[in-house]
Amino acid sequence: MNQRAQQGNRVSTVLGRKLGNELLRLRDAVGRTQQQAAGALSATATKVVKMERGWVPIRDPDVRALCDFYGVEDPALVASLLNLARLDRERRKARGWWQHLPNSGSLSEYIAMEDAASHVRTWQLACIPGLLQTAEYARALVAGEGAWEDPDEIERMVDVRLQRQRRLRDESPLQVYAVVWEAALRQLIGGPQVMRAQLAHLLEVAALPTVRLQVLPFQAGAHACAGSSFTIIGFAAEEAADVVHSDTIGSTVWVENEDDSSRYRIFFDRTARQALAPNDSLALIDGLREEL
Repeated sequence: MNQRAQQGNRVSTVLGRKLGNELLRLRDAVGRTQQQAAGALSATATKVVKMERGWVPIRDPDVRALCDFYGVEDPALVASLLNLARLDRERRKARGWWQHLPNSGSLSEYIAMEDAASHVRTWQLACIPGLLQTAEYARALVAGEGAWEDPDEIERMVDVRLQRQRRLRDESPLQVYAVVWEAALRQLIGGPQVMRAQLAHLLEVAALPTVRLQVLPFQAGAHACAGSSFTIIGFAAEEAADVVHSDTIGSTVWVENEDDSSRYRIFFDRTARQALAPNDSLALIDGLREEL
């Protein structure tokens, strides 16, 4: 379920709610009221309500003014909030590179959130994480899902995966911690040749300082994350709460509060402890590649 709050013509976005929640947390931490915050902005309390609920885009001057009013001294936190505000404005105006995609509503929100993140932790049951996929594997996977039949649309979706991967090597690289079930490595997406190249790619990308890759082997037995795949999206400022994203066949779930997202971190950490160590994981991947 793509959770959207509405108030008249006001529609929230994931990024807007994330930013609003952070501003609300900062206000509560110093014991300020919405009326007091409104005074700092020379605005009404209604505007502050809309900002904190993610109903409206927030201008940079308002973000800075509220940070000053709440006594925020950490420049990394201020920068993170400004980045969220910018990305949310772009999302609402559909200006991000990811906006012009077929059937891209929840996907574009996810990519916008990933673009604002500093690190992600992802657990995958059935497929290789998108950030670690080859073009050929992604193409076979997208075609197999059946959501896009037009070859041009499929190619656009493949291109999105490849563009997302640039974050692994840019000036402020995205840190990726992936735990993958062994089944995802054995499923012949695209056939043996495509899968052999995909496994070889995993060996290469795992050597990046931005990537940590572990495999949960079949022999690990029962584990905490057997129910579904998910990704925990984290941000540079330690005070910023994680956001969790999970897709099912018919819905998209966002977990946006600290209490619930912390449970996902616990589940992820438990499963990671059951997984093979990185070197042993790469040895398993290499062995599977040689078998193909």
